[in-house]
Amino acid sequence: MHFLISVIDDTSGSATGDEAAAIDAFNEALEAGGHWVVAGGITAPAEAVVIDGRGGVAEVRPGPLHDTRDYVAGFWIIEARDRDAALALATRGSRACNRRVELRPLLGLAR
Repeated sequence: MHFLISVIDDTSGSATGDEAAAIDAFNEALEAGGHWVVAGGITAPAEAVVIDGRGGVAEVRPGPLHDTRDYVAGFWIIEARDRDAALALATRGSRACNRRVELRPLLGLAR
């Protein structure tokens, strides 16, 4: 099963040196355990563009979809045998990055 771990923060790229080292170690542990799929940081919502292409002409507007203080500042997509295993990994990820995280199962992962 694949899961999304979203890192919740109020500032993008705010990891300290110690946090960055802990994140690197966590990433290495994910790879060694066969759980790694992909991970990355995300820019601040001010860099967002919302596109609605459902009509005849696409509507494009600057800014985030939601104006909130906290937002997804990074993510991991992991592979785990079940929810409990993913929960344990997400807990380790939260400790590594020193941030709250949200864990959600993916409906599918296209390759």
